[in-house]
Amino acid sequence: MTNNDTDEIARPRTQLPKPGGNSSSRFWGVFSQRERWGLSLRGWLFLVCVMSATFVVLAVNVHPFLAQTSRVDTNTLVVEGWVHEFGVRVAIEEFRTGKYERVFTTGGPQEGSGVGNNAPTAAEVVADWLHYRGIPADVLQAVPSQEIKWDRTYQSAIALRNWFSEHGVTVRSLNVVTETTHARRTRLLYTEAFGDRIAIGIIAADNPEYDPRRWWKYSNGVRDVVGEALAYLYAKLFFHPNRADSANVGDWSQNAARLSAIAPAQPAG
Repeated sequence: MTNNDTDEIARPRTQLPKPGGNSSSRFWGVFSQRERWGLSLRGWLFLVCVMSATFVVLAVNVHPFLAQTSRVDTNTLVVEGWVHEFGVRVAIEEFRTGKYERVFTTGGPQEGSGVGNNAPTAAEVVADWLHYRGIPADVLQAVPSQEIKWDRTYQSAIALRNWFSEHGVTVRSLNVVTETTHARRTRLLYTEAFGDRIAIGIIAADNPEYDPRRWWKYSNGVRDVVGEALAYLYAKLFFHPNRADSANVGDWSQNAARLSAIAPAQPAG
């Protein structure tokens, strides 16, 4: 045997990789086994750290994001009729410290109050509450909306817009008082209802039942934040007004701009 024959036997032959990577088949090719990459222990630890940091950032910032307070310069104050007593207190303090000439309340029939024209509405109830707490009756105006089961904030804004139009009231801007994490969604839907020609300010009344900086420690806080975060995402991504409302928004915005250009704005009411 020559040296060349010995080298040929000792030298391992290089096998070419099979098409599709290193794999094997079983049961007539029904199942296949392939080589794949996976996370190591260090990789899993890194992933857990990133996810934990993301959760902390979201937990700290989500409440102030949703519970937005951003006022505009206006003499018109709107109070959502479903607010609780702490929301009413915020509305009264806002009226006393601001330069508001009229206060409008919104909302439809209250749950369990029956149906029909005689059923009390949230707009009327909160207007009575505000008057009892010191706001003069001659500056208060309740604007009830019809009985609705969904998109109540948007429909309340539509009812207020229609009231302005029917009574010839020109409004350039308004501030809306609502509760805590509902604020950003309220501003979004009021902007949808009134159009971008009207400046919408928002005032969030904090819920005294929990610390907004540590909302995750309270059941009310978790309910407010998680529920409103999902509702805001829905309103932002999937809510689309019907065609009639969208057309009326455009007409109302154009009329408001035209009246503002040719004459001083009539005081609200």
